[in-house]
Amino acid sequence: MVKAIIDIPESTNHLLNIIKAKYNLKDKSQAISKIAELVEEEILEIKLKPEIKEDIEIDARDYIQ
Repeated sequence: MVKAIIDIPESTNHLLNIIKAKYNLKDKSQAISKIAELVEEEILEIKLKPEIKEDIEIDARDYIQ
């Protein structure tokens, strides 16, 4: 685990408190991790050709009932 001391604007602090309360988290570190989790898929999404993506979705449907 990495420890960091950071300076954040008051508005960011307010947002962290909202996330902390909404997801019943213990501290702001967990709130930062939750925000990262929520945006991770969007940022790290693999860009596939549409036909390959469609093939993967079709194959996945075979396993999901």
